[in-house]
Amino acid sequence: MQLDVAAIRAGYPALADGYAYLDGAAGTQVPAAVIDAITSAQSAGLGNLGGAFPASHRAEQITARCRAAIAALTGGEPDGVVLGPSMTALTYRFAATLSAAWGPADEIVVSRLDHDANVRPWVQAARRAGAVVRWAEVDPDTGELPADQYTGLISDRTRVVAVTAASNVIGTRPDVPAITALAHAAGALTYVDGVHATPHVPTDVSALGADFYATSAYKWSGPHVAAVVAQPSLLRQLQPDKLVPSSDEVPDRFELGTLPFASLAGVAAAVEHIARLAGETGAGLREQVLRSMTAVQHYEQELFDLLVAGLESLPRVRLYGHAASRTPTAYFNVDGRTPGQVAEHLASRRINVWHGDNYAWEVTGALGIRDSGSAVRAGLVHYNDASEVERLLAAVADLGS
Repeated sequence: MQLDVAAIRAGYPALADGYAYLDGAAGTQVPAAVIDAITSAQSAGLGNLGGAFPASHRAEQITARCRAAIAALTGGEPDGVVLGPSMTALTYRFAATLSAAWGPADEIVVSRLDHDANVRPWVQAARRAGAVVRWAEVDPDTGELPADQYTGLISDRTRVVAVTAASNVIGTRPDVPAITALAHAAGALTYVDGVHATPHVPTDVSALGADFYATSAYKWSGPHVAAVVAQPSLLRQLQPDKLVPSSDEVPDRFELGTLPFASLAGVAAAVEHIARLAGETGAGLREQVLRSMTAVQHYEQELFDLLVAGLESLPRVRLYGHAASRTPTAYFNVDGRTPGQVAEHLASRRINVWHGDNYAWEVTGALGIRDSGSAVRAGLVHYNDASEVERLLAAVADLGS
């Protein structure tokens, strides 16, 4: 299963501008197939759900196709796909819903590895409920989130364990199945942030042990739409605040207001794009997605090995995070330069990277770099190639000379 990277790149109009888009960890570019799907949906005419006319029916079909596509991507069920504007908004939504039943006798567990969107909603909800917050710590030397520490953090008082499937800055992929198994043994629910993991590895929410799995389409070549995937039976047990006339069906009851139907068409097209990355097979969408994502993971790892080896060979570069399992995300500093200066230099070389804490508030604090501007992040995705990695390394080497 090989990726034809040249052909893949040709399908992304934005890549023709000559920049090296190494900012995929903050959001990917969009292929022509997704752009066309959004345009076609708008051109055909759309109406709100529940109407007796064709434009409304088209919106219903698009919504159903979007849920089915996300289910195929994650291994979930279409009726368990809750759609929303962002992972942050959805996580606040679920934190508010779940915490309505919490009190001072209850506890939650969050981690220092996570993006703040899988920390602050839970911490704030716990504070309002008077519940106790327990923290899983990151090893600052390796970037690992040791799973064995959860034995001492989880108890029969634990209500939710929130953990990331991959760090958005140092790439660490913790042992989520081990963590969620401990949570389930204690009767707790698990909320897994899959935003940074989904673009890089095959995803199976059941294998992860995720009661709730969050993902964002703009991280895997789609528009700005997010989803939380859960079992429909679990969603039916929860009653979020909502407008009286709005649907009480699952998953609709969790979705506030009218959905962006044209963007949902783009989400489905993005999943179908992913499914074709390793070539057509005639298999079902789920099988094609798994095949393609296996190829993506292998290709990105080879590219990442090249990037890491190059950065580690530069004498004035410090690379953060050395976990055994991680996504292709490099977080580094150059001695004598601020992260902002490095990013500006790279931008002058037509190389896009991010700098700063990237909302990884806790982990940058644990690494001791948050107050000094944190670091520079280069995130690889399937449309990057070796020439872009070499451009980055050459530009960073110039800074260190």
